[in-house]
Amino acid sequence: MAADPPRRHRGEEYWARPVPGFGDPHAGIVIVGLAPAANGANRTGRMFTGDRSGDWLYGALHRAGLANQADSSARDDGLRLSGVWISAVVRCAPPQNKPTTAERDTCLPYLIDELRLLGAARVVVALGSFGWDGSLRALAALGERVPSPKPRFGHGAEAHLGGRTLLGSYHPSQQNTFTGRLTEEMLDQVLARAKELA
Repeated sequence: MAADPPRRHRGEEYWARPVPGFGDPHAGIVIVGLAPAANGANRTGRMFTGDRSGDWLYGALHRAGLANQADSSARDDGLRLSGVWISAVVRCAPPQNKPTTAERDTCLPYLIDELRLLGAARVVVALGSFGWDGSLRALAALGERVPSPKPRFGHGAEAHLGGRTLLGSYHPSQQNTFTGRLTEEMLDQVLARAKELA
């Protein structure tokens, strides 16, 4: 996408590299998405920045008192997070915005290291089933007790893994928000629960 961006982004310089996590290094909550969006984080270099999914997510974080503003358009837009860190299972924009299991397995060590370094984080909010599965794998690698059978993803799902709790939320993709599968109230409720547990 960086080599042939859509018309609305022509002339912009794309980040077009692996996208690092972003937020408060003392966060009690970690939000884990799928991967950088081709014309969002892949363009701007910051997770959930410059696309409609980010508009939804940062709007919800602002309403929850976890972000100083609801906008996220560029790395230098003044956005600051408090008590929350944003990450993803896959670090590069995947073809057709569909990460593969091979990409997941290649990038998973970065999420594991991130969670290890975020020692104050007690809650992981997984966006979508891919984020849920990647988070479970990362937490298991860190020694958290993953129940058997493995907890299933669902919006509002909650799995207690010893020292941390995993919460599920539908991903704030246009596919989910335009159809009403995910509403602002639903996302707000998950973040409120995350704050309560953190």
